[in-house]
Order: sequence, then structure tokens, then C-alpha cells
Amino acid sequence: MPNRLETWRVEAYNTAKQSENKMHDDTVARRFGFSGGLVPGVDVFAYMMHVPIARWGRDFLERGLVEARFIKPVYDGETADVDATEHNGLLTLEVFSRTTLCATGTASLPPAAPAVSLGDYVAVPVVAERKPVSPATFEMGKWLGTTPRRWAGQDAADYLTDVRETDLVFAREGLGHPGLVQRVMNRVLVDNTILGPWIHVGSRMQLLSALRAGDEITARAKVTANYEKKGHRFVELDALVVANGTTPIAHCHHTAIYQPREQAAA
Repeated sequence: MPNRLETWRVEAYNTAKQSENKMHDDTVARRFGFSGGLVPGVDVFAYMMHVPIARWGRDFLERGLVEARFIKPVYDGETADVDATEHNGLLTLEVFSRTTLCATGTASLPPAAPAVSLGDYVAVPVVAERKPVSPATFEMGKWLGTTPRRWAGQDAADYLTDVRETDLVFAREGLGHPGLVQRVMNRVLVDNTILGPWIHVGSRMQLLSALRAGDEITARAKVTANYEKKGHRFVELDALVVANGTTPIAHCHHTAIYQPREQAAA
């Protein structure tokens, strides 16, 4: 019988108000039909991960599987409720805000992390000079890299505050939150092209090893799809996220609208 878990409630926070992606800016987001700047999808994903982290602890951080699809925006300062039901080892996750279903997903704990070969993913530098995005930017089969990033000390603590994470496993064991992996996945796009307003719409992440606070993180990403749907331009990425150039941390599939309909028609 399905078991309903305790709802995880947070006050959503738009961490990207000053970012290059103006979909997080109130004025620009309203031009695209939203009520205000969007809370980043990667941060909504982090809210969702609180439940499996609370359920399985460090085991989830070492080998958990989680995916999410973002349906409607979550806005700064509004309440976001993460509801979860467990059945046969699978957590079904839903995020509600303003009584609206904003995101859905699942999480599970495989018996072991799958084997992944570092050599199957090509490490490439970011482009020397970013140019405005076009369909040619994300050519099928193209490999993309990221600038190395590190969250240590106060930066790591500030991140936990920003995504409303209160689980003590991170401070107690010196670990980094897997939401940081999702931030690096966003950088695959941002580090390699000049984007207008864009939207992260979904991700699947198989964790392979626990991230440590202060690890230097990079992504090795391959473009697996680039298409138009309902006037939007989408890109899909298959990536291995690596710590310190040697340790696979997560295998990710990342989907984004890199040119929303209004922008694509401009």
C-alpha cells in the first residue's frame, strides 16, 4: 500500500534575480506571460531532493536516482509544498504552489550505483568566445564543457540556506548538495553561448558518488537532441559530472528551452 510521507514546505527563493538569464527578472518574465521572475528549476529540483535525502540519507547521495519535470513556475516568496508517496521503493514527488501543480518527479535508491566509464565522456574546454545562441550552437553529437566550479566553506553553507535545506548530513559529513550538480548542468548552456531568456524544463540524475564540499566540479556533456516544439527551441544533453577531474559524481540528462517562442519569433 502506498505510504504518504510528511510534506516538505519551503518559502521559495529566487536565487537568480541578478543572473544573465532574464527569465528570472520580474519585468522580462512578465513579457513572456509569467507573473514574475521564475525560481530556477534547479532550485525547485533541490527542494524536491530533500525528501529522498531525508528518507535514505547518505546512501541516496551516493547512488540515488531522481528525475523531475517542471510544469508551472514557482515564484519568489511563495510557499512550495513537496508532497511524496512511497510505493515499492519508489517515491513519487509533486510540488504545489498557489494550489497549482508546478513540478512532478520520482526518486529511488538502486542497490548500487551503475558503472560509468570516464573515458566514454569527452572533456572539452568551454568556447574561447561566447556567441549569440542559434540552432547551430547545439549541433547534434557536439561535446560541451564547463568552467570548473567549487562551493566550499561559506559558499556551501549559503547554498544550503538558499535552497532551504536543513538536513544535517551535509555539515556532519562534509558533503555537497546534489543540487550543485544541477547548477553545473545549467552552466553547460551558459558557459558556451550567449542566451536570451531561457527555461530549464526537466532533468534526470543518477548519482554515482557523494559530492564533497569544496570539490571542483565540471560537466562533460553531449548534445543528444535539438528540436522545435510549439514554437520553442529545445536542447537535450547527456552528461557526466565529474569531481576534481577524476571522480564521476552523476550521470545527467538535462532538457531546456534555449529559445522560448517569443524570442524564437523575434
